This record gives sequence, structure tokens and C-alpha cells, in this order.
Amino acid sequence: MRISEVMTESVVTADCSATLREVGELMRDRNVGSVVICESGYPAGLITDRDLALDVAADGVSIDEPVRDFATRPLVTCESEMDIEEAAATMVQHRVRRLPVVNGEELVGIVTLDDLAVRSGDLQLAQQMTAEVAKAALPEFFFHQRGG
Repeated sequence: MRISEVMTESVVTADCSATLREVGELMRDRNVGSVVICESGYPAGLITDRDLALDVAADGVSIDEPVRDFATRPLVTCESEMDIEEAAATMVQHRVRRLPVVNGEELVGIVTLDDLAVRSGDLQLAQQMTAEVAKAALPEFFFHQRGG
């Protein structure tokens, strides 16, 4: 199964000069958890609602700061014709849960770990992908033996 079969085509984007406030409002208004940040029209970074919570709320950053300083870079992407297993491996390798989908340098969609897990139709693959990305994304101390 190809990424183009499971991706979401409508991607919410913002220019790198947008403020954190504007991006937060965009997330709220469009009901999304991430925004692809573009520079000169090309996808260059990604910011999530969690990034906003940790950078703005927890660290007391001004909401009027430009988003370019807080977006995750370099942007990890996948090609629309990539197999979903390869995309899942890319997520694990880079410890990300979202991959903007490109054709060349053109942004054509976005795929999330949940998209891959749910839309693959393969419960075992879905569980394996979710577990691998979660384990890669979390500190190792979450997975040691607890108790006595």
C-alpha cells in the first residue's frame, strides 16, 4: 500500500514569518495538531500543538515570536509513492509521528502514525508500527522493568 492511498491531502501550512500566536490560532481554527512551516513556498519545518505547549506555555516564550525559531528542522518527509512500511520505518528512525508528503519539492499531503496504523487494515502491522514509534520517541526509562 502506498502513502498516497492513506495520506490526508489538505495540509495546514504557515509561512516561517508567522507568529506562534498565529500558528496556534490556525491549529485551533482548522482543528489540527500540526502545521507545516514553509519558507519561500517550500515545506521547511513542522510545529505541533505539543511544541507550542512546551515552548510557549512551559518556557514562557512570547506568542509574538516568529514560528521559524521553534519549528522542527530539518523537515523529515516522504514521497507519495513510498510504501507504508517504509514510511513507518522512517518515522521510527527519525522519532516522528507525522510525515509531510511531497512529490519533488511540492507538498501534496501529510500522513500520521495513526493514518498508517488505522488505514493499513492490518492490525498486527498497526500495533507494531505504533509500538516502534512510541518506543523510539520516548526515553528508554519508560520501558525498563518496574516494581519488585
